[in-house]
Amino acid sequence: MDHLQPRKFRRFALSYPVHVQFPDGESIAEVDAVSRNVSMCGLLLESPRPIPHGSSLEFTITLGGPIPRLIKLAGKGEVVRVEAGALADMFGIAVACAEPIYQIEGYLPGT
Repeated sequence: MDHLQPRKFRRFALSYPVHVQFPDGESIAEVDAVSRNVSMCGLLLESPRPIPHGSSLEFTITLGGPIPRLIKLAGKGEVVRVEAGALADMFGIAVACAEPIYQIEGYLPGT
């Protein structure tokens, strides 16, 4: 019997660069990942490096594409699942956000 609870927020299949920072021993580790899907209070990342289950992290999503300027979204959360990634040597990292994802003030010049 499947005991999965329905999701609280709709997920969107969005693929954007995500910069992640998390504690790694005595230092802060950084990794550049890509979002697979995003909701208001969570996201699934494709990462070249595993991030330990239960780790607290901070992230910045960079939105680009057809919009004239880059928009940065930020959040904090906790790793709730680590799985094999869609590609070899990649990891799926599920993050539950501590609060809804928010836009960093202002827009950044497009590159």
